Amino acid sequence: MAFNRATSPEAVPAPGELTARMVGIGMSFAAKADADADIESTLVHASAVGMDEGDLRVLAVLTTWLDVHHTHVNADRLVRLVGSHPSERVRAYWAAIAAWLRKDRRLARLAGVYEGARVELLPTGTAFQVQRRGEDERFTGSKLLAPKGTLRDRPEDVLSPEVLIRRHAGYRNRVLMGPSFRADVWTALEHAPGLSIADVARKASCSFATAWQAAQDFRLLRAAEAATTGWPARRGRRHGSVGDG
Repeated sequence: MAFNRATSPEAVPAPGELTARMVGIGMSFAAKADADADIESTLVHASAVGMDEGDLRVLAVLTTWLDVHHTHVNADRLVRLVGSHPSERVRAYWAAIAAWLRKDRRLARLAGVYEGARVELLPTGTAFQVQRRGEDERFTGSKLLAPKGTLRDRPEDVLSPEVLIRRHAGYRNRVLMGPSFRADVWTALEHAPGLSIADVARKASCSFATAWQAAQDFRLLRAAEAATTGWPARRGRRHGSVGDG
């Protein structure tokens, strides 16, 4: 059967699972962390909780997280996920993020995911609150109208890059290799070296060719390490299975 990259949106995780994922990527909530949480899908699901369900605490922490960590987001994957999201409010939020973080040119394509009228953050009273307190300066002139102070910006609500590197393997690999599909393939292989190329590509949401090339490099590096450190042959064979699929 020919390989097909997954294109359908991921099912919405249960609230407890999403909280664990958010903690896993460095957001400070009271829950056990999912250390292998997928970064982009977690960000998009969190934005839906904030924009569609009105959880301003989640939306505030998400926005602070993006301020700290946006340079290590896989922009290609994020744009794909946001662009296919059914909620206009969610897409409006990400269009506003593109305007705010416009110095990160990789995120510019998010500006095109929503072209409708400006969206008010609060279900009622947004205009009154803006008149009273002013706009959130991060979103001034964007697709999102947010009263100042509604989304608290507290750096202590998210882990620093230095800490997250130690806790999330995928984030660490993106720091090493850049926020790319190659880094995500590498993370998948570190977690499960015996995966077939097709399974790795699906897990990383990348093309078969990208997964195949990264797998060859992964296998080459592991073989070189085995020769240098004298790893047992049995372990070497397990790593050597990478790329056979």
